[in-house]
Amino acid sequence: MDLFSNSPQMLVDDAEGGIRYWPDFAGTELAQDWFDALFDGVQWRHQRRPMYDRVVDVPRLLAAYRAEALPDALPLVEMLARVRGIVPAPFNAVGLNLYRDGNDSVAMHNDKLHTLVPRQPIALVSLGAPRRMLIRAKTGTRASIGLELAHGSLLVMSHASQLSHEHGIPKTARAVGPRMSAVFRVRPLDWKPD
Repeated sequence: MDLFSNSPQMLVDDAEGGIRYWPDFAGTELAQDWFDALFDGVQWRHQRRPMYDRVVDVPRLLAAYRAEALPDALPLVEMLARVRGIVPAPFNAVGLNLYRDGNDSVAMHNDKLHTLVPRQPIALVSLGAPRRMLIRAKTGTRASIGLELAHGSLLVMSHASQLSHEHGIPKTARAVGPRMSAVFRVRPLDWKPD
């Protein structure tokens, strides 16, 4: 069975499916409906986290849900079903990020492997203003890819790619509107949203 149908763009190849991108995963109208419903309906939270020797503001707003507790008023059940139509993984959690403007960002990182089930992918639906994601190899030439994540696009990263690559959304001085991501993951059974 081809887990990655509909001709995605292959960005990084590995034995678990690599990093693949569907720029037209959701049509413009559906993507806008999802964005509007999530923007207004999610209880976005501001967080502070320890980093190095101090506690800093997380430069974006966050929310998280387990799949069995998705709010009926939000389009997350529909989004999850559509993601599973492309990548039939047992996704059981979704994390949401709201980048309010170009000052909001996420540093280069890989997902924390102890919070993921091995060999299961991560699926990221991007909504709102396009933002540039950097994907960089951790070894060798440390080659990087710059990808403008389109409104309604889907990016799927293998578990193995979290060992070989890091990714991030840098700040930008350009005037950009709000953008959000809905990131579907397979979490261990004892995982609880922050």
